[in-house]
Amino acid sequence: MTFPPLAPPLARRLALATSALALSGVLSLAAAGASEHDHAHWGYAGAGGPAEWGRLSTDFAACEAGRAQSPVDIVHPVPATLGPVAVHYQAGPMQVVNNGHTIQANAAPGSFIELEGGRYDLVQFHFHHPSEHAVDGKRAPMELHLVHRNAATGELAVLGVMIVPGAASPVLDAVWAAMPAQEGTAPAPVAVDPAGLLPADPAYFRYEGSLTTPPCSEVVHWITYKQPVTASDAQIGQFAALYDDNARPLQPLNRRFILESAGR
Repeated sequence: MTFPPLAPPLARRLALATSALALSGVLSLAAAGASEHDHAHWGYAGAGGPAEWGRLSTDFAACEAGRAQSPVDIVHPVPATLGPVAVHYQAGPMQVVNNGHTIQANAAPGSFIELEGGRYDLVQFHFHHPSEHAVDGKRAPMELHLVHRNAATGELAVLGVMIVPGAASPVLDAVWAAMPAQEGTAPAPVAVDPAGLLPADPAYFRYEGSLTTPPCSEVVHWITYKQPVTASDAQIGQFAALYDDNARPLQPLNRRFILESAGR
């Protein structure tokens, strides 16, 4: 079983959505273009919480009306012949940002993945506590999202990595040391090798979904690694002290298939 290409109308919507995200200056899954959405404050609780996102702005309508929303519970995956995700990451300076919804590291040019013959450049990575996706109904303590964009088509591909308690992560040590406690940007870039955030086993789950934050655009190739990575209890606690619940509730699959690649 091979993964079908995006239909042209979806590809056009995707290009528009990612262009709007680029206007934000950070191209974050945690925020849409600030110039468009300053009027619609959203969050993870209360009047601006996930149950209300679709009513906060007409731009956020997909959060309520969409039929291919993320995150999802990864259950009953279908074994499929999926090509490898070729990862070409390199160490470089990254700007660490507290954007009011998560901690994010904006990537320097040069890191990218190859997916079905297309190049997707790493734009940023960020974190959620607890994990947004679940596997067989179980959520991990944290989840990492590495966000990539295809410059030619505007398509997004996000690598999702579950984070569980265990050995400390040197990459997280570097990012956490720089992360602002309040909304804002760290005063100096941090040298980061994003390859240190990936699991050893390249096997993954794949499905078509959405941004997990407003505007919830259904424009994302989701690739979630089956093997988690580890962080120390202290590292998980450091993030939770800033964002103890920045995970959207699970969304219905609505007849979508989740595909499962082979391991090594």
